[in-house]
Amino acid sequence: MNKTYKLEAILWSIAFPGFGQLLNGHLLKGVMFILLEFIINVNSLFNQAIMFSFLGKINDAARVVDYQWLMFYPCVYMFAMYDAYKYAEGENPRLSFVPFAFGAYFVTVGLMYSPKFGILIGPIWLPMLSLIPGLGIGFIIRYILIKITLKDDYSGRSS
Repeated sequence: MNKTYKLEAILWSIAFPGFGQLLNGHLLKGVMFILLEFIINVNSLFNQAIMFSFLGKINDAARVVDYQWLMFYPCVYMFAMYDAYKYAEGENPRLSFVPFAFGAYFVTVGLMYSPKFGILIGPIWLPMLSLIPGLGIGFIIRYILIKITLKDDYSGRSS
């Protein structure tokens, strides 16, 4: 069986949560992520909100989406991406989960604030745009944590 490379796993996971796991040979996990994505998507009316958003009907998107269900989506989506990345072929950099976790946090916060501040861009675009600073801050925090732990390693205090 051919190994899946990290970029391939990430890109398939972006396309649909669970596909990266299927490529990595983790069939049960892949099916579970696909089912979770389907359940959340159907109950939140996510696809309809996406369609309205792409058509520029932001008020319709905000009106139709079920925020209680959609709140689950960022964490499931980002964890599926991280899991696919982690188990794909290649080295796993230290603390590689940090940008994924902060991405999920920021998308969730963007979703929570979209009814108040996202009047012009709505419940789809504001969370998506929130991913950019989330990943950026995640990479910065990861960098700081690595520097701190390396200092500890050299001083002989911990690890």
